[in-house]
This record gives sequence, C-alpha cells and structure tokens, in this order.
Amino acid sequence: MELILRAYNLKLKHTFTISRESIDFQPSMIVELKSEGFSGFGEATSNPYYKTTVPVMMQDLEKIRSVIETIRDETPEVFWAKIHPYLKADMFALCALDMAYNDLYARKKGKKLYELWNYTTDKNPLTDFTIGIASIEKMVVKMKELPWPIYKIKLGTKEKRENFKLSLLFHCCSSVAR
Repeated sequence: MELILRAYNLKLKHTFTISRESIDFQPSMIVELKSEGFSGFGEATSNPYYKTTVPVMMQDLEKIRSVIETIRDETPEVFWAKIHPYLKADMFALCALDMAYNDLYARKKGKKLYELWNYTTDKNPLTDFTIGIASIEKMVVKMKELPWPIYKIKLGTKEKRENFKLSLLFHCCSSVAR
C-alpha cells in the first residue's frame, strides 16, 4: 500500500468567523492510500483550538509511513487497532487515515462505504450548514445563497445586541429555508 499526503489551503467563499478567529482559507490535508489500482481518500483540517496543524499531521503520518505501507488487506477494524497506538496523540491524522483506509477497503470490495457498513441511506438525518458570526444582513445573504433546511448559527460575539437580534435572525432563516 502506498501513502500519499497532500496539503491544500482551501479558499472559503466567505470569511468564516467564530469567537476565537476569522479565516478566509482552511488549511487541509488529504490522505490517499493506493493499493492494487485502487485509491481511498480521507481528509482533516487544521484546528487552532486543538493545536492541530497540517504540517504536524503530515509529520505524524510520515513517522509511521513504513507501518502503514506494510499493512495488507486487513479489515478496517484491524487496521484501526494496528494504527491507533501510533496516532493516539493525533486523532485528526488518525481520522483522515482511517477514512482513507475505509474508502480504499470498500472500493477494493466493489462497494460503497454505506454498503460495506450494512447501512441504508433512506433514513439519513438532515445535516446543518454553519453560518459564522456576521451581521444579520450578511447571514441572511449567505442563507439565500445556499437555502438549507437546518442552519447552525455561530454566536459568541462581544456585541450583546447581536445576540438580542437572534429571534429576528431565526425568523429570517425560516423564511429562507422554505
């Protein structure tokens, strides 16, 4: 099995603001595992709150490249058990690697991941679209750009009046989502 690591600095459509920071780019790592003509992919993003960076994740994976590349045709559960002790201090890197291995394993079996897991997609729960801290006007513009059934709204601003206006925002959300 071959391990390929790629780093990207993905430009966001809008500045994303939470209480701790604002970002215009999301540093991201893509893990590719190749074997027998198949590729599986996983990803993880940097997260300053958890002190996780793309260079650190890549370094942690490089340290165990020889272990990763010698594993052959194990089930995802066995793969996890073998790799977890090496990456238990870097769960973001472990997650990306685990996603890549599960994807590779399913592709080699000729299945989609949900089929491999004996899961059906007919009752999937709805997911949310996260809107970062911004003025109500900017939040409404973002919701109109991408109508979605559920929004997660980041608050945390020091301006108490923005929190007070939350009921107005939810009113706007329900009309946008319809």
